[in-house]
Amino acid sequence: MKKIIISSFLLFIPLIIFSQTTFKGMIMDKNNPKDNLGVEGASVHWLNTNVSAITNKKGWFTIPYKKDYKKLIVSYLGFRTDTITVTSLKPIHHFLTPQSELDEVTIRTQKKATFRSTLTTTNMFTVNSEELLKAACCNLAESFETNPSIDISFSDALTGTKQIQMLGLTSPYLLITQENIPSVRGASQVFGLTFTPGTWVESIQITKGAGSVVNGFESISGQINAELVKPFSDDKFFLNAYSSLNGRLELNTHFNQRVSEKWQTGLYIHGNYRGQKFDRNKDNFLDMPLSNQINVMNRWQFTDAEKGWVSFINVRFLNDEKQTGELNFNPAIDKGTTNAWGSEIETKRFDTSAKLGYVFPELPFQSIGFQMAYSNHQQDSYFGLNGYDINHQSVYSNLIFNSIIGDTRNKFKTGLSFTYDKYDELVNANNFDRIENSLGAFFEYGFDNLENFSFTAGIRIDTHNLLGTFLTPRLHLRYVPWENGVFRASVGRGKRSANIFAENQQLFASSRQINIDNLGGNIYGLNPEIAWNYGVSFMQKFNLFDKKGDVTFDFYQTDFQNQVVVDWENPQEVSFYDLNGKSIANSFQVELNYNIAPFFNLRTAYKYFDISVDYKNGNLQKPIQPQNRFFANLSYETSEKENAAKWKFDVTFNSIGKQRLPITSSNPVQYQLPEYSNSFQLLNSQITKVFSNKFEIYLGAENLTNVQQKNPILASDNPFGSNFDTTIVYAPIFGRAIYTGLRFKIK
Repeated sequence: MKKIIISSFLLFIPLIIFSQTTFKGMIMDKNNPKDNLGVEGASVHWLNTNVSAITNKKGWFTIPYKKDYKKLIVSYLGFRTDTITVTSLKPIHHFLTPQSELDEVTIRTQKKATFRSTLTTTNMFTVNSEELLKAACCNLAESFETNPSIDISFSDALTGTKQIQMLGLTSPYLLITQENIPSVRGASQVFGLTFTPGTWVESIQITKGAGSVVNGFESISGQINAELVKPFSDDKFFLNAYSSLNGRLELNTHFNQRVSEKWQTGLYIHGNYRGQKFDRNKDNFLDMPLSNQINVMNRWQFTDAEKGWVSFINVRFLNDEKQTGELNFNPAIDKGTTNAWGSEIETKRFDTSAKLGYVFPELPFQSIGFQMAYSNHQQDSYFGLNGYDINHQSVYSNLIFNSIIGDTRNKFKTGLSFTYDKYDELVNANNFDRIENSLGAFFEYGFDNLENFSFTAGIRIDTHNLLGTFLTPRLHLRYVPWENGVFRASVGRGKRSANIFAENQQLFASSRQINIDNLGGNIYGLNPEIAWNYGVSFMQKFNLFDKKGDVTFDFYQTDFQNQVVVDWENPQEVSFYDLNGKSIANSFQVELNYNIAPFFNLRTAYKYFDISVDYKNGNLQKPIQPQNRFFANLSYETSEKENAAKWKFDVTFNSIGKQRLPITSSNPVQYQLPEYSNSFQLLNSQITKVFSNKFEIYLGAENLTNVQQKNPILASDNPFGSNFDTTIVYAPIFGRAIYTGLRFKIK
């Protein structure tokens, strides 16, 4: 099967040769060469003839040609009319120059909070900052509350951190990048999403299925890329203050300053604090950890549009502290004893990155870019009597060259990448230090016939000191069978080393014995995880009662050749071992978006998951994973005037189906759980009052229906006993949480 897929995949690589009976070209805006965006609706015609054409959405035109035609006239409102001398049938790329003597024309339109294009080859969903403001978006982990493509688990009492899933698989199987540089991986896997404040995020691109080979070999179920605010385009000053009745206080400030015509810098400061103790379920344990975080980033941007240079430099430092456990736990006297059960997690992280890009001024389709990043992640923690410390130093670099073959219908990317990861990891008295490094080369070819068909085919080869030398093929197809309908398909392979302790830290907060079986691999004695992801998607845009909408059907399957199975079906232990059998994740989603009325939008989705794994005691559905989920979001604004005061209303509904729970039948009766949890519903809402383009306030509530899981901690009355377990959390613990805040900015 794999050989057939790779052979079929390689058939797309050769250059496709087209016979030309017409003349083609692309018209672009001279003021925006770096984005390679075409001008839609420009008019072209042959001089002294009636033969004409109009450019399409991508700026391309096709016009009949005779050898007598020599002069091509290009015109577009607001730009100078140009005359081009045509001497060959080679496609042209022409820049229009804005007309300098036109009076100022202001065009206003509502910026879409979310966007799914019919033009992209990949199944990508873009979330803009407007969408992030619809919920209590305090960090990246909480930025997906109104997005049906990402599922969010519930904060456990230990970490208070929400984890995300895509296609039914947890975040380690996602490639999570920051401006296309891998950012949440290794030691930061559990908490990394909470280290990017929501106000720092300009937009998020969510790609389902196999990602691009340009970004590495680790992606399996998809990619999430966060674009940060840019010093040149961000507000000169921004302030966000937030307070919640769950004891959380937060402050974000942005300071942006132009240093010169080409240099701009930004200083971004984030702090959050929770010092109040809550125990609403009366189990003598904190419902949410006490926490304190300070996060500072300095960002520099250099832009020289005339010469084609752009560069970003980031430097960031973070200190994050958490304490949880019994209400009367005092770290100064109880740490390392059985007086009271408690836990502390202290993380210090330093990272820096640089991006340098050059777009050839006369060839906007050709560019070269270099990315470089370094991070040092130090976590010192203990969970009762279990200790866990990890220091992860990482280096990442990527060199990318973009160009075309013949014309811009045929594009390619190629380059080299290097990664280095050093792990110093201590679990109780056991040392699990290791070094990983890899060197890779990639080539990605993209074809677009400018009408109804495009594909992207990529392959990379990597040599890794622990994983060996291997190929990573990926393919994405797009076909438009009729107007406003688009069909997509993808297939790809991913490979990764599982960081079993960093990715499953919650298991330390139990009395389970940790076992690692199959000691034959190079990482913890285990082999790398390898999976193929297959997916199909169809989207149809429509107009109903003169209102726009779209409906999307997705089906994806992830088939693991090997997986590190996390087996906690025995309540007295957790075992890590290589897969012996099958592990398949099937994901189906249907999503509907509809503009009910001006500024009144509906987004709804139904999702079905069938995720099964062959454990040592048989094939079982993945625990704490609902097979059925329903999502709906309604948003409304009262005014379309840019500077007028207005109201914004947003409501999100989630219905979570029953979930299989890990087996607890061998526990004493009082510590046993049913085979399945009950289904439940959640309701979140937020109201925003916008006074002007400088100031707004918001009031919201999470879990308005006050759903709470009963007994989220097994044996909370005996935390040092053999049945203590904090890991089986499938519903909210805290209950209803009301919050308020304000935003102030100076343009």
